[in-house]
Amino acid sequence: MKALIYTRPYTFECSDFPDSVAGDDDVLIRVKACGICGSDVHGFTGKTGRRIPPLIMGHEAAGIVEGLGKNVSGFEKGDRVCFDSTVYCNKCESCRAGLFNRCDERQVLGVSVPAFKRHGAFAEFVAVPWWIVSKIPNELSFVNAALLEPASIGTHAANRAPISDSDTVVVIGAGTIGLFILQAARLRGAAKVIAVDVNEFRLDLAKQIGADKLINPLKTELSEAILLETEGKGANVTLEAVGYAKTFADAVSVTRMGGYIVAVGNLQKKAEFDLQQLVAKEHTFIGSYASSGEFRDCIELVASGKINVEPLISDVLPLEQGPDAFDRLLKAEENLLKIVLEP
Repeated sequence: MKALIYTRPYTFECSDFPDSVAGDDDVLIRVKACGICGSDVHGFTGKTGRRIPPLIMGHEAAGIVEGLGKNVSGFEKGDRVCFDSTVYCNKCESCRAGLFNRCDERQVLGVSVPAFKRHGAFAEFVAVPWWIVSKIPNELSFVNAALLEPASIGTHAANRAPISDSDTVVVIGAGTIGLFILQAARLRGAAKVIAVDVNEFRLDLAKQIGADKLINPLKTELSEAILLETEGKGANVTLEAVGYAKTFADAVSVTRMGGYIVAVGNLQKKAEFDLQQLVAKEHTFIGSYASSGEFRDCIELVASGKINVEPLISDVLPLEQGPDAFDRLLKAEENLLKIVLEP
């Protein structure tokens, strides 16, 4: 099969690779579309330790069932499907409780670390366990379905904290995940959703998909702007979708007494915060990792347009143009958000 193979830092080769083979519990899928995740872009620099070459990356995908393992039922060849990025065991205590992202044996498609290597979907075919696969309706295009995985991550993050119809929610970072968090918070009934980013293109996208207020911290003092929008109290819930120590500190600073801070981004491993603020303001800090069942919920939400994915798609390219797409995303010289590759 043809595949986009990560061979060394900053280098991809589009070439032949041994065909994916379905195991007894697997569904073999002919990939029709696969989105490039920001973690893939960071990973191909070789600096994260989570993309050890040689590797086929790609975990935001959709396609057509090509074959079935002997233990698989409920699917037929030709079914239009998508699949989660987290490969969970479906047996452990966490999986039995529906907390798939906390699986004892979890792996991630398109990721290679010392503990495991799991080839992903930047290829003509990929084989995955049947329990992470879901059918998609005919009206949902494969390109749009490729964004179900990041949509589910944003939805899971918004579900991690209580949100009521009187709450102000702040989303720091208007990248792909941040924009999905914003939409999920809106669907949960937030009274006001504020998008924060230093990139005006991304703030424009946030406005398109329903942000009530846009704040660029390079142009406006962030804390003052949030206080102005919240009668001097701060946000009820702040979701940090960047992952730098500075933006995490910003999240703490704009959250009101008794508020919730959800950490989603993780570009830096360590972040300092004022312990006295945690105690005196009774903040609740929450981590959010991947998704846990929201993937299937998002199929209807995206298909119906309740979650709008189309403004987030910057380009759709054939798989062989993958190396150029990664270079463009890494250089960040264009107004790009999501590039989807079609094998």
